[in-house]
Amino acid sequence: MTTPPFIPGLELSRRFHLDAVRPLLEDACPGVVYSAGRLGSGSEVLGFDTPRSADHEWGPRLTVFLRPRDRARLGTGIEVLLAERLPKTFCGYPTHFAGTDDGGIGVMRETHGPVHHRVEVTDPGTWFTERLGFDPCGGEVTTADWLGTPSQRLAEVTGGAVFHDGLGVIAPARARLDRYPHDLWLHLLACQWQRVSQEEAFVGRCGEVGDDLGAAVVAARLARDLMRLCLLMYRRYPPYNKWLGSAFARTPWAADLTPVLTAALAATGRHAREQHMARAYETVAAAHNTLGLTDPVDPTTRPYHSRPFQVLHAERFTEALLARVDDPAVRALPLTGAVDQFADSTEILDRPELARAMTWAVTPAGHEG
Repeated sequence: MTTPPFIPGLELSRRFHLDAVRPLLEDACPGVVYSAGRLGSGSEVLGFDTPRSADHEWGPRLTVFLRPRDRARLGTGIEVLLAERLPKTFCGYPTHFAGTDDGGIGVMRETHGPVHHRVEVTDPGTWFTERLGFDPCGGEVTTADWLGTPSQRLAEVTGGAVFHDGLGVIAPARARLDRYPHDLWLHLLACQWQRVSQEEAFVGRCGEVGDDLGAAVVAARLARDLMRLCLLMYRRYPPYNKWLGSAFARTPWAADLTPVLTAALAATGRHAREQHMARAYETVAAAHNTLGLTDPVDPTTRPYHSRPFQVLHAERFTEALLARVDDPAVRALPLTGAVDQFADSTEILDRPELARAMTWAVTPAGHEG
C-alpha cells in the first residue's frame, strides 16, 4: 500500500462522512434522521495524531447515531450496506480494517471483498452509557457521574467533532459535559493540591538518606500531579499518560514550567532537584492566584516544619478552595476526588462499571440515584 499524504484524522473523517457515508445513507434510507461525528477513543479525537497513528485504529472512521427504534430497524442493514458499497479507499486510505493478532486491533488493509469498516452505527444512549456509565442525553449529570468518570473518558466524548446532528441531542450532551460544575471543579482542584501536599516533603527526605532514585521517583510523581493540576486549572480534562505532556504543553503555564520540571527530573543531586521542584510549586501557586478563585495564598515555599526540606505546604491551597465551595453536598465529599485522582489502574479506568464501583466505595456521592 502506497502511503498517501497525511491528513489529520478529524479532517479525514469529516470528508469521509460528507463524500462517502452521507450519500449512501440518504440514498438507502431517505428521510432517516441521524447524527454523525468522530468521537471516543483515538489520538485524532484529542488532536494529537501524526503519521505514526495510521499504523492501527486510525483512518476513515465515523460514528453514526440513530434513534433507538431506527437503530433496531435499520442498524444492521446500514452496516451491511456500508460494507458492500463504501469505496475501497478514501483519500488514498483503505476503508477496510483487518484484524491482527493483538486482540482484534484494526489496521487499514486493501481488500477486494466487502470492507470491514470502522463506521459504528448506534444510538446516543447506548454509546454514551458504554463509554461513561451514564447517559447525559437524558438530563442531569449527577455528582456521582462526574466523580466516577475518568477525565480521559470525558476528554474523548467532548473532543473530536460532530459533523451532523440531525437528532439534536449529541451537541447538547457534549455541551453538558464540557466542564465540571463550578463547586465540583473547586473540589477537584482542592483534591489535586492535596495530592501534592501528601508527597512534597519526600523529595528532600529521600535525598537526605542518599536515595537518589527514590527522590527522582517522587519528583516524577509530583511533576505529573502538577501537570494535571495545571490542566484542571485551565478547565481541560487531563488525558491519560501518553498524551499528558502534549495536553499540558497547551496550557498557559507550560512555557515556564516545562524547563523547570525537566530540570527537576534530570537532576542528580538532592539540593538541585529540591530547588527545581520548589520553583515549580511557586509557579503553579502563582498561577492559582491569577485565577481569582480564592483570596490570594502566599505562593512562596518554606521549610517543612522543623525539617530542612523546602515545600509549599500545598494543603493551604486545598483549604482556600474548599472554603469557596457553597454546595453542602460537595463540601461533604472526601478529599479523594474523581476516580482517576485516586485510582491508577487501566483495568479499572477503562471499564466504566469498575470505575463507578470504585467511586461508590470511597464517597457517599456514589450512592446518588
